Amino acid sequence: MSVNPDRLNELLGKAVIDFGATFHAALVRIGDKLGLYKALAAGGPQTPAELAKATGTAERYVREWLSNQAAGGYVNYDSSTGKFQLTEEQAFTFADESSPVFLPGAFQCALAAVKAEEQLTERFKTGAGMGWHEHHSDLFVGTERFFRPGYAANLIASWIPSLEGVEEKLQRGGLVADVGCGLGASTILMAKSYPKSKFLGFDYHDKSIETARQRARDAGVGDRIRFEVAKAKEYPGKDYDFVTFFDCLHDMGDPAGASSHVFSTLQKDGTWMIVEPFAGDKLEDNLHPLGRAMYGASTLLCTPASLSQEVGLALGAQAGETRLREVVLEGGFTRFRRATQTPFNLIFEARP
Repeated sequence: MSVNPDRLNELLGKAVIDFGATFHAALVRIGDKLGLYKALAAGGPQTPAELAKATGTAERYVREWLSNQAAGGYVNYDSSTGKFQLTEEQAFTFADESSPVFLPGAFQCALAAVKAEEQLTERFKTGAGMGWHEHHSDLFVGTERFFRPGYAANLIASWIPSLEGVEEKLQRGGLVADVGCGLGASTILMAKSYPKSKFLGFDYHDKSIETARQRARDAGVGDRIRFEVAKAKEYPGKDYDFVTFFDCLHDMGDPAGASSHVFSTLQKDGTWMIVEPFAGDKLEDNLHPLGRAMYGASTLLCTPASLSQEVGLALGAQAGETRLREVVLEGGFTRFRRATQTPFNLIFEARP
């Protein structure tokens, strides 16, 4: 065997980055939970002792945490003063929960997913699935915190306006089903923006529905949203003007069956909006950092979730437009198009 030293060193360099990143993910979560990022953003340049005092934490731990963050480029360090600070960009990404690129939720989601490593090792041997509800509870909160900023930035401003006639219907007052609604972030955003419309949110996970109900009340839209426990192939109601699936179709065991059910519940001129992770049709199209992250999530979360259900089609998080089109049209729809996109999402419009 002849080993090329340059290629070997390149591979080892990548592994060192990933080895450090594995630890770093937990430290991002700690900084998020303890308010370290927010205190650093609010207080400007600070020593470890100053940040520890501001957050009620221990200086020695904070010093090591700040050193890790500076080594990773998430925090800046000034050697002349011994102080650490966040740039505007760093604060926008790690301290501002209203930011469209707020990232701590992504790390919370990823850390929750890897907690299932032992269970999933066994699933690799047996081929059995692992339901969403079987994961650590941080997964539900982290996923919502991860996706909500993108929905807040794009859903009302660009995604719904990209659909034919939907915005006008919602402004006049329409009936909407948000399927796979999770903790209700997308449903609540729509209810706030379209007060004349009525919204029903459905998810098979009962604990998520409980949280969604409380969040709707807290947001002052509880009178315009009804959250219910229901599966995508069984949610109740007819004559919906608009049905939405946010980042969930590929998780379903029988997405074609879900498509058929959506078709049966829509008005003849109704619209189904499907938001999915950005992906190309071919594996080679997705061999880049975002694709790597999505295949990782798909291996730990999406594929096991689908395999735990009936049919178990296991589309995966990188199914691509062509495969998604086939699934949607199999359910009875005759029109399917990519309405718009972001660097992270594909937004599809399906109509009868």
